[in-house]
Amino acid sequence: MASQKYDVVLLDIEGTTTPISFVHDVLFPYVTNNVKQFIESRWDDPSVQAHVQALAEQAAADIAAGTDGCVAINLDDNTEAVQRQVLENIEWQMRADRKVGALKALQGYMWRFGYERGELQGVMFTDAVDAVRMWSRAGRRVFIYSSGSVEAQKLIFGFSDHGNLIEYVEGHYDTRVGAKVDASSYTAIVRDIGVCPDRVLFVSDSIRELEAADKAGLQTILSVRPGNAPVGEHTFSTSSDFTQIPL
Repeated sequence: MASQKYDVVLLDIEGTTTPISFVHDVLFPYVTNNVKQFIESRWDDPSVQAHVQALAEQAAADIAAGTDGCVAINLDDNTEAVQRQVLENIEWQMRADRKVGALKALQGYMWRFGYERGELQGVMFTDAVDAVRMWSRAGRRVFIYSSGSVEAQKLIFGFSDHGNLIEYVEGHYDTRVGAKVDASSYTAIVRDIGVCPDRVLFVSDSIRELEAADKAGLQTILSVRPGNAPVGEHTFSTSSDFTQIPL
């Protein structure tokens, strides 16, 4: 458990506040099952074109880096060819479970349509919801740091099966601040929040993320949830009920 008092709680989402199964069995299939119709029917929408441009730029960077299996996107080709390349690129990235910003941004954009139409609803562990409310009442500041885009984070909390929880979250961070396995990312977040590292409690299901946060001086707790990947030997405190984390 938390070894000392903390002022800020920094939460992961997948496998921490939200079941991994929701992300992999609901959110990702929503994109794969709808992306072709979504892209083709909204092709002339400036927002969609902005996402296509970002995907093309990411593809160019991947090719330059020699990324295995990357699908190129040539925006000078005819519309049908570009659409095919975009869809193949998205399929390749999702199959590889990539965490790049261009893909995450498009996923978040599509999910917004699903949430607003009532086709999607964010799933939260009840104790995580209760804990977020508890921390808020106790004056603790709650932030989110997830590999999913800020947009996707807000949708899960804003359209959750426990109602709109956005009011309890002061801020959101995604991989634009840095990779979650790099200590420098946590240093940047703490600096942005304006607190000392040892006054921040980071909760995640990933040992590598906890190791990075620990290196940056944060307090850490390993989230233990049904469906989470097995972890080897470690020295981190654990929790499967966040309401039991001492204030």
